[in-house]
Amino acid sequence: MSRQKIAIIPGDPSGIGPELVAKLLHDDGVQQSADILLVGDAHLWQRGAAQAEMPLALRSIASDQLAEFSGCAHLDLQTISPDDIKIAEVTKAGGTTALRCLDKAMDLAVDGLVDGILFAPFNKAAMTAAGLNAEDEHRYMAQYLGHTGYHGEINVLDNLMTTRVTSHIGLKDVAANITEAGILRAIHLAEDTLKRAGNTRPSIAVAALNPHAGDHGKFGREEIDIITPAIEACQRQQMDVSGPWPSDTVFLKARRGEVDAVVTMYHDQGQIAIKLMGFERGVTVAGGLPIPIATPAHGTAFDIAGQNKANVSAIRQAFDLLLRMAKTHSDNKKSA
Repeated sequence: MSRQKIAIIPGDPSGIGPELVAKLLHDDGVQQSADILLVGDAHLWQRGAAQAEMPLALRSIASDQLAEFSGCAHLDLQTISPDDIKIAEVTKAGGTTALRCLDKAMDLAVDGLVDGILFAPFNKAAMTAAGLNAEDEHRYMAQYLGHTGYHGEINVLDNLMTTRVTSHIGLKDVAANITEAGILRAIHLAEDTLKRAGNTRPSIAVAALNPHAGDHGKFGREEIDIITPAIEACQRQQMDVSGPWPSDTVFLKARRGEVDAVVTMYHDQGQIAIKLMGFERGVTVAGGLPIPIATPAHGTAFDIAGQNKANVSAIRQAFDLLLRMAKTHSDNKKSA
């Protein structure tokens, strides 16, 4: 049986990304579970191996060999000079190499040469300095791929996923941006992503916006007028969706394993809970895109970059989840 082919890119070279990937490649079972293609400058991967104090023998292949690669291979790019890497600093050069490696990995996926992409943490300020022409990397990837459908960041902790109706907007603007259509998009994004990860019948809980779920309209009518109708619409489609649950208790249900996903109304409503439950294991999925793409949820960790202190747990969780998604993705392509 053929294995999934996964492209891995180093992220921002000023952070812990190259070190994390070196540690991932040495983690139990990783290289036995997939064909891995390291995409990026050879000196970046060697720098990561040196930071992690782990050996890395790069087996570089040419572009015309990509269709047949197996094991752990390396596609060399020349995106940054070693002298331009400044550990723990935001640099245009670091953002440039992150974007160029990402572009190449997406090209490979579009051409069917890899089944999924794992990226080590990016630095948004560096990418913006390098010309990022979107609000964040998720919108950048959608633009690059020509994807016009609904998409969004999905946060994952172990077997729990969260999506959100609003994201990077001011808290004062949240209520005005809660719509039935937006809630339905977030619910369907959660269900579709869970199914891509192998969950055939996901259970989804929807968080309320107001304290005590509005207390029958006493603290606001969003639950009555907007959130409940969206939930009922999903239930009529035989989806396992419940709520609206007060946001101070819904994650207790999630922690007990009673639901597979929580749909939140705004950014920190879910992020705080997820990070408190397991920051070191969190994963971010680029939900809704035509290619499986995942990354550890933590950032570039400039405070520990280059010190061999990076924890491999989150990137291992991202790798394992990506494998499941990539398998579903490739199976769907074969049956299409």
